[in-house]
Amino acid sequence: MKFSTQEEYGLRCLLRIARSKSSNGLTIPEISQMEGLSPANVGKILRALRLGGFIESSRGQTGGYKLARPTGEIIIGEVLAVLGGRLYEAGFCDIHAGNEMICTHSIDCSIRSLWRTIQSLLDSVLEKLTLKDLIGSEEDVVTLVTNFAASAPTPFTNN
Repeated sequence: MKFSTQEEYGLRCLLRIARSKSSNGLTIPEISQMEGLSPANVGKILRALRLGGFIESSRGQTGGYKLARPTGEIIIGEVLAVLGGRLYEAGFCDIHAGNEMICTHSIDCSIRSLWRTIQSLLDSVLEKLTLKDLIGSEEDVVTLVTNFAASAPTPFTNN
């Protein structure tokens, strides 16, 4: 299982904007330089974040990108969904049916149960985690995510 560079770099750019002390926000070249990413890639990522409603931009000499909402209102699960989608979606099996019209495992599929359970566990953590939480130290985030995971409901096994 892998997360895309879009998701990783998107979270990094969003955190960079959140941590900025500038009242004008940050520009694409500034974010690019601070994060070690190409300006084109940063521009693409910021566009997705802006369209998702997480950041806003202002033009001009004093323009830049700022958060559109307070950090405590930006849910990490929503950010990841905008940047790359979910690990498991309802139509997943239709896309991965192989050479057949319907997957040969569509009636009783242990693999589908695996992906659905993992997605459920991810959702239970990511829907609680905010950008404000990620601004903390690495140790603080590990503790918080561990607590969220421990309190996650037992994943479903049917449907």
